[in-house]
Amino acid sequence: MKVSVTGATGFLGGHLVERLIADGHSVAILARDAARAARFEGRVARLVVGDIADRTRIDELVSGAEAVIHLVSNFRTASGPPETYRRINLEGSRVVFEASERAGVRRYVHCSTIGVHGHVRSTPATETSPYNPGDLYQETKVAAERYLQGKLATTKVELVVVRPCSLYGPGDTRMLKMFRMLTKGRFLMVGPCAENYHPAYIDDVIDGFVLALNAPVAGETFIVGGSEYLPLRDFVAAAAESVGARPPWLRVPYAPVYAAAVLCEAVCVPLGIEPPLHRRRVRFYRNNRAFSIDKARRMLGYSPKVDLREGLRRTVAWYRDNGLL
Repeated sequence: MKVSVTGATGFLGGHLVERLIADGHSVAILARDAARAARFEGRVARLVVGDIADRTRIDELVSGAEAVIHLVSNFRTASGPPETYRRINLEGSRVVFEASERAGVRRYVHCSTIGVHGHVRSTPATETSPYNPGDLYQETKVAAERYLQGKLATTKVELVVVRPCSLYGPGDTRMLKMFRMLTKGRFLMVGPCAENYHPAYIDDVIDGFVLALNAPVAGETFIVGGSEYLPLRDFVAAAAESVGARPPWLRVPYAPVYAAAVLCEAVCVPLGIEPPLHRRRVRFYRNNRAFSIDKARRMLGYSPKVDLREGLRRTVAWYRDNGLL
């Protein structure tokens, strides 16, 4: 199949493009940074360098495509300009979908996030659980989903939305700081950490996207993640075990840390400085994230293969092989 992919140089995108190439597809990719995309030179049918909101570049990307997988979203920073969330997450999604319609694309797979559900009040959440965004990133991801839902009645494109759970695995550096702190015995638990966390190993999530390319599921939304969720404290304990460390024992109350994050943002953000402590990071310890993947199992044939212990082992091995841990 001829498949065009946005966000090809990110953690998820890089793994997905490698899988599509290995499966024999003809792949076109979009990248903002040509240097980061250099590893795909000569291995993809087309490499387009440009911005997600550049209609000319997006038209070039999707030209001749049978399927488009849209992965681009802005990396969440507390100090970033607020307008970038709307431009990338919402306007970028509009540009890519409209270009796909013009190009006669058959299947369009949109990457959303479980973050659209925010703090889950009734677990496990499903695809029909209420939207409950907790920050601007999540709000604009909800807006992108609603835009696409509004297209279902009129578009000829087969639209599928995938909401991945919390990604981890080789190549991911967002969790690296946690592993380093666990290794040194410096990881701090904030509050009881009794709320659920739903990890998703990268290879399993890639399987979900590949299945969404061809299954007869137009108009559907799917949550894809690991086979289990668990209290955050148990996830952290498992991560500690994977690096040969004892589970963290340092614990502080949630409320004063959250208040400090609010103050830190108030001081740093107006100065354009990324605050060392911000509300999104603190909410990591409080948000409940527990989801059902039954719909993906039933309609896509999705079946996670990598359990948490093995996934963490592979992740830590990659960190160490690359001198990061």
